Amino acid sequence: MTAATHSPLFPRVPDSADAVLEGLDPEQREVATALHGPVCVLAGAGTGKTRAITHRIAYGVRAGVLHPSSVLAVTFTNRAAGEMRGRLRQLGAHGVQARTFHSAALRQLQYFWPKAIGGSLPRLVDRKVQLVADAAALCRIRLDRGELRDAAAEIEWSKVTQTVPADYAPAAAKAGREAPRDPAEIAQIYSAYEDLKRERGVIDFEDVLLLTVAVLQDRQDIAEQVRAQYQHFVVDEYQDVSPLQQRLLELWLGERDTLCVVGDASQTIYSFTGATPDHLLDFRTRHPGATVVKLVRDYRSTPQVVHLANGLLAQARGRAADHRLELVSQRGPGPEPVYTEYTDEPAEAEGAARRIRELLDAGVPAAEIAVLFRTNAQSETYEQALADAGIPYQLRGAERFFDRPEVRKAGIALRGAARFGGNDTLLEDAVDLPSQVRAVLSGEGWTPQPPAGSGAVRERWESLAALVNLAQDFAAATPGATLADLVAELDERANAQHAPTVQGVTLASLHSAKGLEWDVVFLVGVAEGMMPITYARTDEQIEEERRLLYVGVTRARERLHLSWALSRAPGGRPNRRPSRFLDGLRPGSGSAAGRAGTAGAGGVERGHRGPIAGGATAVPRRTQRVPARCRVCGRTLTDAGEMKLMRCEDCPSDMDEGLYERLRAWRALQARRNGQPAFCVFTDKTLMAIAETVPEEAGELARIPGVGMRKFNRYGADVLAICAGQDLGGDAERD
Repeated sequence: MTAATHSPLFPRVPDSADAVLEGLDPEQREVATALHGPVCVLAGAGTGKTRAITHRIAYGVRAGVLHPSSVLAVTFTNRAAGEMRGRLRQLGAHGVQARTFHSAALRQLQYFWPKAIGGSLPRLVDRKVQLVADAAALCRIRLDRGELRDAAAEIEWSKVTQTVPADYAPAAAKAGREAPRDPAEIAQIYSAYEDLKRERGVIDFEDVLLLTVAVLQDRQDIAEQVRAQYQHFVVDEYQDVSPLQQRLLELWLGERDTLCVVGDASQTIYSFTGATPDHLLDFRTRHPGATVVKLVRDYRSTPQVVHLANGLLAQARGRAADHRLELVSQRGPGPEPVYTEYTDEPAEAEGAARRIRELLDAGVPAAEIAVLFRTNAQSETYEQALADAGIPYQLRGAERFFDRPEVRKAGIALRGAARFGGNDTLLEDAVDLPSQVRAVLSGEGWTPQPPAGSGAVRERWESLAALVNLAQDFAAATPGATLADLVAELDERANAQHAPTVQGVTLASLHSAKGLEWDVVFLVGVAEGMMPITYARTDEQIEEERRLLYVGVTRARERLHLSWALSRAPGGRPNRRPSRFLDGLRPGSGSAAGRAGTAGAGGVERGHRGPIAGGATAVPRRTQRVPARCRVCGRTLTDAGEMKLMRCEDCPSDMDEGLYERLRAWRALQARRNGQPAFCVFTDKTLMAIAETVPEEAGELARIPGVGMRKFNRYGADVLAICAGQDLGGDAERD
């Protein structure tokens, strides 16, 4: 690796631990310096969460607090993991492991399999659709291509939620999932699928997590070896963890609490895969001593874009909405979002292409423009419209840059030229690094001017052009750099999956756009039936669609265009209307029915570790969440009311009736004093649980579901005193 410089693409490595902290805002600095105990970072869109957590790791490493090889940072996509590795490299934090959950688990499984099971790890299948098709055939069930994909998705959901085939039907019904076939048939296919895998000696991606969990649960010696290796954990996009990933994280941690999680409940858009924000929202309950930092300074988007994003969430409902963050733009003003109605979808695509052409002619780079849609099926119309307008584009979600055949071949050619360049006639007239790269890649298909049209030829040229542009930036940032230096840089980037920018308008689904940003974003198809999608029926599903639109809006830095079509095809019946999510936000649609005062502001909340108000002692930190079981019969509890009681409704109660009545009388006084309903102090179920448990110390009270840290701090001393038989008298009305 060559010396880094001041260039934004190749920044200088900080020369000290304190230098790592330079340029961070106060909240980001709090994240970076909070190196001990549990830390929860609630980070709104565009607030620099990746910057904060990578600087946290780098600061800890450079300060000597964290040993690089003892840190494991996990996220959800190879791209995100690659970006994290690239940033850590630029900050001088070499040796830190940044991986996806699956990658980290697979690495451990491959290493420990011979010791735990014996032999070599079974072959990992890349795609399960063919296995699902074979399983369906064994069950004499015919599935079309769409049903096969949907059945595979149901199997994936079942496995990440740790649902076995026999339990699929009731679990799917409880989760409100719409199975592609009769649930009993899906369960049958699921069972046959698992049998086929065993017969063929293969595993799938979900098995990687399941088997790693099983090994760590069953082999204490292996679990201790993993915990000795990794002692500090960072989890990005924590709102997207599944129950299975959470279980793996708990096994990695053991009894420790050296954990930093980062997420935003308002960006939960993958619940259909088993992801849930509950682990993020419950973090403070599981770790009462946690430091919570809220990042709300939005460095990405203009105030106009941020205003629309905040307006979308102001109308949201549900638990995630209750924890929304009110973003505050740190940028100068920009243009207002543009809303456009078209007669049909082809006209909408042509309109977007026309405006993109105007932007390109005005000097906006194609790579800084994106067209985002709800479903991949919408892509074709926009591909055609851009091609007709002579506008280059790239499809997001296609093959990773360094895995493209033309990029691999270009790398081989550059490596050969670096080694034997003195004998290469192509380089005779090349006077500097950029001209050397252009000369070498001209033999691979690069030309000074792009080929006409679109398709595979244009995509190959775009890849090679990206390498040419990277060479120019590298040479400008590193005077005197050689071809060998560039090859080393490309190797580093390939290992980190840190791809150069491809010059072309991005076409992407809203789901695949998560984590990305552009100067100009076109949100298309923002109509009822598409946003929210027609099959989103429950309140939870509708709210996830709203969050998906919020993610789309917050991808835009400066300009945002939202559009919809009144009909699907030319001449069709114009019976569509704009998305309900825009009601009260777009001009002429009435006033928004927002919820004032519910958004979270930025700042830091520190967990209690010493004495607290009223004389109660600090709440012991809980480092591992275990399934709730009935304390009478031992059955696993899933009903919220039963979980508060820690017993089944029909199991016998040993409640202290006198204590229960004293607690009710105390609650009534508190409610009257606070001017709120009694259940806002504690619900009946929580009081019953307290009266059945009769806690004697702070830890026992804190473990009762429904108490929570805030209520414990406010009422804990009173409740413990009442349980101890003390008469609070008039003091029961104090705050």
